[in-house]
Amino acid sequence: MKVTLIVFLFFFFNITSGQTIPKSFDDQTTWQTFKYDMGSVIKGIGHAYSRPVHWKGKQWLNFAGLAAGTTLITFVDDEFDHWADGFRDNVSNSVLEFGGRYARPEGNYGLSSAVYFAGLFTKNEKLRRTGVLMVASTITGGVLQQLTVRVIGRARPLTGESASAFDPFLFKEVKGFDSFFSGHTVLSFTNAYAIAKQFENPWIKAGIYTVGMIPGFTRIVISKHWLSDVLLGTAMSILVVESIDKYLDNRYNQKYNNNNKKVNWALSFAPRKLGLTLSFN
Repeated sequence: MKVTLIVFLFFFFNITSGQTIPKSFDDQTTWQTFKYDMGSVIKGIGHAYSRPVHWKGKQWLNFAGLAAGTTLITFVDDEFDHWADGFRDNVSNSVLEFGGRYARPEGNYGLSSAVYFAGLFTKNEKLRRTGVLMVASTITGGVLQQLTVRVIGRARPLTGESASAFDPFLFKEVKGFDSFFSGHTVLSFTNAYAIAKQFENPWIKAGIYTVGMIPGFTRIVISKHWLSDVLLGTAMSILVVESIDKYLDNRYNQKYNNNNKKVNWALSFAPRKLGLTLSFN
């Protein structure tokens, strides 16, 4: 499904290459607008993947910090998994079922497509842009996650192995050693983070973020992922969405967030505590 979608988008990329941002989308036909948006999707994906080539010292330092923070969190993964044994049986089946359904690829791409086509047919540029952002970000994060789990080959908690057990470079799917990082978290939180950009109210944003984090939580509960898998998946979602959203500022007239798009991270330490904080506009 992912390969077919990417080929489809590359087809439209060739059609739309060289297009400049229209002064008004109202003057375009629905088909012209659709082609333009699909070009925005594929160009947004290319923009996100090409960013490391343009990184300078500060960006590489931030990347090193994120990698170091994730590595430090892996040291408490086993302990956190044992601690989770105390509440696993108390999590309701409805929460687990919601987390599983919401984070499936078909559910995520269905949601992002619904948002986009709602904007397309109602001629709502902000909604269209949100749909474009959701589609481009979930494809970017999903493909990156699929490649990473094959290269890293980390054991899932349910295998009975420790969090430090790896069998890397498994380029064919091997159940049980495809834990790092959480794809369900990437898909669910990417969409939640993109949707939350439509709102300024911090309470609404927090509510949307909470819903987007449920699948990651349930993956820990059912022993499919370690804590660090979910935290890195969340961080990657934010970084991908911010990168593509910044690029889309050059593709659309309507901007629901005119402020500078920046993401900062910080590590916090305390006795028996380790925290990774992400701050963003």
